[in-house]
Amino acid sequence: MVVVTPGVDLLAKGFFLLAASIGVLSSSLSYLTSKAGYDVPTWLLLVLCAGSVPIITSIYVIGDKLLKWRAAQRIGARMVPEVQGKYPGNLDVLQIMIKNLEDGYPGDGLDELLEKHGQVVNMRVAWSDLIMTTSPEHIKTILATDFQNYVKGPRFQSNMGAVLGTGVFNSDGDMWKFHRSITRPMFTRERISHFDLFDRRAQQAIDKLRERLREGYAIDFQDLMSRFTLDAATEFLFGNCVESLSAGLPYPHNAPYIPLVRRTPKGDAANAFARAFLESQEIISFRERSGWVWPLGEITRDKTYAPMQVVNSYIEPIVKEALRKKRQSPKAMEAAIEADDATLLDHLVNVTDDPVVLKDEILNIMIAGRDTTAATLTFIFYFLAIYPDVCARLREEIISKVGSTRRPDYDDVRDMKYLRAVINETLRLYPIVPFNIRESIHDTTWAAVDPTEKPYFIPAGTKTAYSVFMMHRRKDLWGPDAEEFDPDRFLDERLKKYVSKNPFIFLPFNAGPRICLGQQFAYNEMSFMIIRLLQSFSSVELAPASAPPEAQPPAEWAQATGRKAIERLFPKMHLTMYSNGGLWVKMTEGDAVN
Repeated sequence: MVVVTPGVDLLAKGFFLLAASIGVLSSSLSYLTSKAGYDVPTWLLLVLCAGSVPIITSIYVIGDKLLKWRAAQRIGARMVPEVQGKYPGNLDVLQIMIKNLEDGYPGDGLDELLEKHGQVVNMRVAWSDLIMTTSPEHIKTILATDFQNYVKGPRFQSNMGAVLGTGVFNSDGDMWKFHRSITRPMFTRERISHFDLFDRRAQQAIDKLRERLREGYAIDFQDLMSRFTLDAATEFLFGNCVESLSAGLPYPHNAPYIPLVRRTPKGDAANAFARAFLESQEIISFRERSGWVWPLGEITRDKTYAPMQVVNSYIEPIVKEALRKKRQSPKAMEAAIEADDATLLDHLVNVTDDPVVLKDEILNIMIAGRDTTAATLTFIFYFLAIYPDVCARLREEIISKVGSTRRPDYDDVRDMKYLRAVINETLRLYPIVPFNIRESIHDTTWAAVDPTEKPYFIPAGTKTAYSVFMMHRRKDLWGPDAEEFDPDRFLDERLKKYVSKNPFIFLPFNAGPRICLGQQFAYNEMSFMIIRLLQSFSSVELAPASAPPEAQPPAEWAQATGRKAIERLFPKMHLTMYSNGGLWVKMTEGDAVN
């Protein structure tokens, strides 16, 4: 079977359009010269045709902008301010964006542009409109008040399709409603089996953590949490755990002696699955940020193909087995979904027999349920390490409510106000999905930042991006201490002053019809793990000497302003946020207090 790579497909389309343009121009010139009685040489025709391509392109670009400007004038609106780069198509801006994605702090480059142009700006990358906003009013319009006019769109779906397929995060319209309806029942009721699951996996993780610390080594907390959430997610989704915690944990890069780790075949497979899962997300994230030109980097191969082969080789047999069981005993499958320990796959196969739909939905939910929770737990313990007073206060609340050994229940989690404040403050500074994007269907407008000015014109088919990460750090929305970590802002008068007055300034789980269905599941899982960890350990500290070089923030960040200047990890992102090089910590075991 011949596989056409994304790059070859784009080049083929471009060549076809170029050949068609040259053909039309050549025929036109030949006709005109024949009428004039002069035979123009073929080479001259080709030169004229080739030279006309940039002219035709420029005419199209200018004509498109003129049509949009006139449409804006007709409805009393104005165009969104455009970034003016040094190179045609703002290709230098694209280059800087990609470099900042690799080496910069989240929001680098964008904050300067928004400060210059206001809360909304048109990046106009590769001659395509890309309107960026950090305004809660605009985000509210996209996610809620004008929800029907904003979709993921065909371009986003094409970029992400190799990994997300037609799952809930990559679909619109009826397909999105279908995916939403088949997953909702698993997240609308609190089930005791969830805490059973969390407890099994948390205990495994704590045992691994304690074992490594007793060897005298620091541990990569991010890696440990990624294994914990991967095992919990696969057990919740399939009832078939990948058992990544059974694989050997990494040692510090500078460990003088690394013992031979005894691995099981299943453990090796779990490591391979986790690596492939991460790699596939990094690839599609880069595609989306590169605009329509990304296929040029995948001319020789589709970069998602190899990692997705690994991911699919794990998921597809499980899906096939579930469908086989349904065919053999449909009544038994129907009864299974009523059980308290039913998996998401048990429920899904009762709704559809399509293996592609099942695989796509499971992958989408796995990204939501695994990567996001692992990243947030990582950033929470980063803050607990650099703010020991917060850690001590949080542990005091946990010990006073639960003790140091009892398993927490739903009531415990609900009663711990400071625990929820710590989680929320972490989600404010490090929202799990820092940047997001939609595409407009029809011409519309956004309210101007200054109410005395004309509204902004948003043309149909325009990519509209928004940053919750940047909005959560705006001082005019959160106060002068917006970049400081202070959980009390979710407990004192600042909650009423800022958040209660405008709930759309805090959107870690999205909002509107697409609000995260697993929000409460995530809060419960994170709360449970934090409680169990702080029951076992009294303090946490960073271990920078154990961290690899890539985990260290660049030295020049110290000359910056705000939180960037004081960071002691390197926050990065693909579809979700993470700490580059991991989070290497040491923890002190606590005394049991019942």
